[in-house]
Amino acid sequence: AIDQSLWPVVARQTIKRGKAAPTVKLGDHEVDLDPRFRLFLQTKLTNPHFPPEVQAETTLVNFTVTQEGLEDQLLALAVSKERPDLEEQKQVLIQEQTSYKLKIRDLEDSILVQLAGAEGDVLENITLIENLEASKKVASSIADKVAVSKQTEVSIN
Repeated sequence: AIDQSLWPVVARQTIKRGKAAPTVKLGDHEVDLDPRFRLFLQTKLTNPHFPPEVQAETTLVNFTVTQEGLEDQLLALAVSKERPDLEEQKQVLIQEQTSYKLKIRDLEDSILVQLAGAEGDVLENITLIENLEASKKVASSIADKVAVSKQTEVSIN
């Protein structure tokens, strides 16, 4: 757990008075806060658990090395030396899969915005229904492409 005296820093609870630099209250003292200040906390715990309020205020980076991760890195190095064409093809596949995920997320966001802005009965909103149908077709197409790219990735590996 994070010490309670650090909570104002973690939660970025700054106090700004006029043109003075922002301050943060640590215990009984107010301390000037440099805008370049960053707080890094580390733990030796293999699977740390933090309460939701801490997770909401921080970014957790897991630097755990796994056997599978090391195998993937070694395979990538060996393939890049032996068959650079396959490694290039794999990199293209990774970029395509990332773009597919982004496209799906954009479609989901678009649908949510349209549903939130819909007035009246959504079943009678022709524009919304047409956009949902178009999104469904694009999502289906992306799902097919993802399946093909996963098969290709398996054949490369």
